[in-house]
Amino acid sequence: MKIVLFLMPLLLIFASCDETAYYQKSFGFKNNMWNQDVKPKFEVKFQDTSKIYDFVLTLRTTTDYKYSNLWIFLNSTPPVGQSVREPYEIKTTFPDGSWIGKETGTIVEHQLVFKRRRLPYKGKYKFVVEQAITEKTIDEVLDISLRVEEVKE
Repeated sequence: MKIVLFLMPLLLIFASCDETAYYQKSFGFKNNMWNQDVKPKFEVKFQDTSKIYDFVLTLRTTTDYKYSNLWIFLNSTPPVGQSVREPYEIKTTFPDGSWIGKETGTIVEHQLVFKRRRLPYKGKYKFVVEQAITEKTIDEVLDISLRVEEVKE
């Protein structure tokens, strides 16, 4: 019984610990509207090219968001070399209209995950996100964030 009483608090402590992100930053949209000329920018400095990272791009919308997806362009600029501009789709609902992301009250988190990435160069990487749909402005978008986590092997 003494062992259980000793181990229980330790388990609670370890279970409550969240891994600290290597990098995390959010960009909030004024009046919950993402205009095409607003391009959130994230700059991350990497010093160790031997490490592996997970990149998580999180889009938070309200439950009044009216689209089943959101197309974005992700512009990536390494410290050496040219920028790359790639299109990505963030799916927001299933065909039946239910949310794909994590719903908490009137907020839904949608994620685009890039797992186990190794970076070729030391230095500052720049990531710029553009909304890429035909509408000039998308409403009911709260914010977008980038989280980079070091993969522990």
